[in-house]
Amino acid sequence: MKDAFGAPQSLLVLGGTSEIGLATARRLIACRTRTVWLAGRPSPALESAAAELRGRGAYVRTVDFDALDTESHETTLGKIFTEGDIDMVLLAFGIPGDQERDEEEPLSAVRVAQTNYTGAVSAGLVCAGALQAQGHGSLVVLSSVAGERARRADFIYGSSKAGLDAFAQGLGDALHGTGVHVMVVRPGHVQPAGTAAEGPLATIPFTRTPLVTTPDAVAAAIVTGLRRRSETVWVPGALRAVMSALRHVPRPLFRRLPV
Repeated sequence: MKDAFGAPQSLLVLGGTSEIGLATARRLIACRTRTVWLAGRPSPALESAAAELRGRGAYVRTVDFDALDTESHETTLGKIFTEGDIDMVLLAFGIPGDQERDEEEPLSAVRVAQTNYTGAVSAGLVCAGALQAQGHGSLVVLSSVAGERARRADFIYGSSKAGLDAFAQGLGDALHGTGVHVMVVRPGHVQPAGTAAEGPLATIPFTRTPLVTTPDAVAAAIVTGLRRRSETVWVPGALRAVMSALRHVPRPLFRRLPV
């Protein structure tokens, strides 16, 4: 169960090597989270992440999880919940793809869609059902500002996130009143710590600052959103106004913007 400060005592990260997922786990461990499950494909990076979190005082376990292997999700994730209640599930896996390559190689585009949308729908429904069965918990879904409006630069990735965002919103409505809280997180362009801002979103002069964020900033917003039981979180918060404006730009003009 969550403690008096609203922090989950147990956390499941789907996408166990995700920078945002690990940044969130670090912050929650500092806020009394004691048990962490990192679900992802077996790799040295997954084991290294688990070791680091153990060094911060948490009991950490890893589990083999493949977003594309949807037939295994019910069994794999179900076993985690049999070990004890999970207070928070963070759905943090996803791939950006390569827009130019994906347009030329449809199977690559399909992999982006299957990972970011189909795999997320499968895992999200399995976890939502388990949370509902235990009667409490939060499901936090990492969406993206890219899903707010299709852009020439990344419409394949953006469309997968748009589908995920709509799914998560609907799931939140379906679970309203059950004790399960669903929160959708919409970050802007996330740059790894210590790197310079880059990518198509970072090239818009009048929106450069509000569109760029970091894994730790997203993690901080997630923790705050959990405490407030928010349903939608924009990171940075200024993105809400920026995207509200961009959504209403006529398509002929939108095509000419450097995005």
